[in-house]
Amino acid sequence: MRGSIFNRYLYYLNTDLIPTQMHRILTIDDDTYTCKLLTNYLNKHGYHADSAFNGIEALKKIDQNTYDVIISDYRLPDRDGFDILHHAKKKDPGIPVIIMTAYKDLATAVRLIKSGAFDYLTKPRIHEELLDLIKEATVQKEVNTPHVNFQQDFIHGKSKKFKEILEHVRIVSPVNMSVIIEGETGSGKEFIARAIHYTSKRKDGPFIAVDCGALPKGIVNSELFGHVKGAFTGATYDKKGLFEQANRGTLFLDEIGNLEAEDQMKLLRVLQEKRLTRVGDTKSVKVDVRLIVATNIDMLIEMENGKIREDLYHRLNEFKITVPPLRFRGEDVLVYADAFLNRAAARFEKQVQGYDQAVRDMLLEYSWPGNIRELKNVITRAVLLTETPQITLNEFPDEIKASQAIQKNMNSPAGGSPYDTNLKDAASSAEKEAIIQALVNTNYNKSQAARYLKIDRKTLYNKIKQYNISLQ
Repeated sequence: MRGSIFNRYLYYLNTDLIPTQMHRILTIDDDTYTCKLLTNYLNKHGYHADSAFNGIEALKKIDQNTYDVIISDYRLPDRDGFDILHHAKKKDPGIPVIIMTAYKDLATAVRLIKSGAFDYLTKPRIHEELLDLIKEATVQKEVNTPHVNFQQDFIHGKSKKFKEILEHVRIVSPVNMSVIIEGETGSGKEFIARAIHYTSKRKDGPFIAVDCGALPKGIVNSELFGHVKGAFTGATYDKKGLFEQANRGTLFLDEIGNLEAEDQMKLLRVLQEKRLTRVGDTKSVKVDVRLIVATNIDMLIEMENGKIREDLYHRLNEFKITVPPLRFRGEDVLVYADAFLNRAAARFEKQVQGYDQAVRDMLLEYSWPGNIRELKNVITRAVLLTETPQITLNEFPDEIKASQAIQKNMNSPAGGSPYDTNLKDAASSAEKEAIIQALVNTNYNKSQAARYLKIDRKTLYNKIKQYNISLQ
């Protein structure tokens, strides 16, 4: 086949053909009949499929072999889907992992997707749907550039405020101190945490990032500190918590204010004693972990409001870095925008070279409430849509253009609406924009985008066709 990767992507999704390259897939399920049935089905459709019937066997196969996709049951007798996911991602951060379960649990699905799962399916599955998902996963793995070099991914801003942040990173990274990073959502707190880790003496150890808001209440203790078999209903095997997984490395806890007071107290004890006790265990385990925490609200205010224990706050507050929002770092906007444009152009195999003057003005004038994350999504979407070497305002979301138009008209005596359109056109425009944004936010994973939009995949395909949304 000829054409871009995305041409092949669309072709695979809309035909019954299999790529000529034989992709290797690992299927994991303790139901041996179901697992063998799925393995045989995949082998008949041109894949090289292996099978594993428990977690231990699966982890060994992941260590010993290279797979293009992993399909795992969520509930195994000796492991769960998170264990499989974390182990696979530790070996290959770019590998797509599809989790299956007989239990429809939206909270678990959200946690898995946030933890890096490619998709989450509820049994009984339709083999044809799974086949489409595997095709999508293998092509996305080909499209995505693996994050093997942090220095290549880190974008250096030019503003004075950003240079101050880098100086703080340089000072604190070699010192084994806890760090608080404060900043608005999307301002780049995790990247600052990664910068500290990868310029520290722990750079060869693991870096584990956790969104505390995504941890289900009631089992946070188990997730952070682990448990032993039989500690509670459903604890069918010994499990290492996130602290043990981050041993000799760095643990990044985002939105730490979401932790309950009891969990904060145990966290404080582990930091002070450098030892932890798994849930249901009697012996303690020594851990060597550097903790970096983040919040989008001033942590001192959270402490005063009772969301953060005072003793924990003072233990964590050994060094604090504040990340200003993008609207206060005007010199950095075009630096980030240019970097995101170049990456998106390479990703979509497009000859996009820059922006016209109206776009440059808009980039600098807009307030970017979603910060770097919003800017990245907007630029990626614009590169995807443009058919010319230069990006114009036509490729920007209506809400950004409306925001700018309203701002410019505020002092106008004539006033008036920034748009001359009817309600039906406005609704269609908003729907098209929502679909494009969902595709961008999910890295063009149609299953995730459909879930994000609360529609089924077929409806999403029809809408993409209806609005002539290009993925080339």
